[in-house]
Amino acid sequence: MDEVLSQSQIDALLNSMVSGGEDAVETVQKEEQAYRYYDFNSPKKFTKDRLKLLKGIYDNYCRIATSQINSLFRVNSEVEVVTVEEQRYYEFSNALGDNDILTLVDIKFADNTSKYPPLLIHISQPLMVNMIDRMLGGNAEDMSIDTSYVYTELEMPLYRKIIEYLTMILRDAWSSYLKLQPKVERIEENPSLFQDISLDETVVIILLDAKLQGVTGKVSFCIPETLLAGVFDVIDNRKRTEDDYENALPDVHQVIMNKIKDSILTVKADLGEAELDLEDIYNLQVGDVIDLNKPHDSEVVLYVEEQPWFVGKLGVSNKNVAVKIDSRLDKAENAKNEIQADDFTPAM
Repeated sequence: MDEVLSQSQIDALLNSMVSGGEDAVETVQKEEQAYRYYDFNSPKKFTKDRLKLLKGIYDNYCRIATSQINSLFRVNSEVEVVTVEEQRYYEFSNALGDNDILTLVDIKFADNTSKYPPLLIHISQPLMVNMIDRMLGGNAEDMSIDTSYVYTELEMPLYRKIIEYLTMILRDAWSSYLKLQPKVERIEENPSLFQDISLDETVVIILLDAKLQGVTGKVSFCIPETLLAGVFDVIDNRKRTEDDYENALPDVHQVIMNKIKDSILTVKADLGEAELDLEDIYNLQVGDVIDLNKPHDSEVVLYVEEQPWFVGKLGVSNKNVAVKIDSRLDKAENAKNEIQADDFTPAM
């Protein structure tokens, strides 16, 4: 028996026999149903965290889409994410009917020039026909649409117009993670002819449920593995770059200082100011003394590239005239000195 049943099942069976054996089979069946089937021939390629990230992005997409649909069709609507699942492409393509339409959206990244397979969008016929009818002025009442419905030539341009509105929302929904440039590449009226994605390729299907004033429909996003891997690579690279930059901030500051510390700057000491008549300036001779109206031991302002930076005392160093720095001017004092310097106009 231990080769067929687990130890917990054996215990449950023995306990049920003691109590009368009424729930033995039911208990074993319930425990067997608790296990989930997993195909080891096609292991999952995206973790739960990745799928959870996609769900958060498309939750944001639903909020934006609800607002856009309400304003576009003047009707109350509700869009929400139903499932985010990893599947094979043939599971998605086999669910499409002969009259269904696929929209191929070319996705480009701002920092990436690689070519990826297109993102696929499918909208159920009742929902799309309802929106087209409202664009043409109808109220979309008493509309019975089955799988045999075929879009007319008049409806196809409106179909493309609506799908372009829904495609542009992708840019805003993904903006918190990376900059996407979605563009409707073409509308495939026969999904069976689309062969850009192999049938066995892994895809992620995001299924949305849309309710539009009594009409319910599905919106499906099919993201190929190659495209999704490129998206996650861009997100991971940007995150690593930001982390490296934050960790290197102190070193970057030191590098900048090392680069500029060898720069040559002009330092000038302002000994004083004087106003003279033009006649006095004309009669100046070698040996004349000009009174600067400042005591000999007063403070001297030092200018670095015409900006006041320090205050010091005039003195002598190695038989040369020098200035001993006493303090550094703060920003408020710098601004005050700049204003005073701009207002000074010598009288000629």
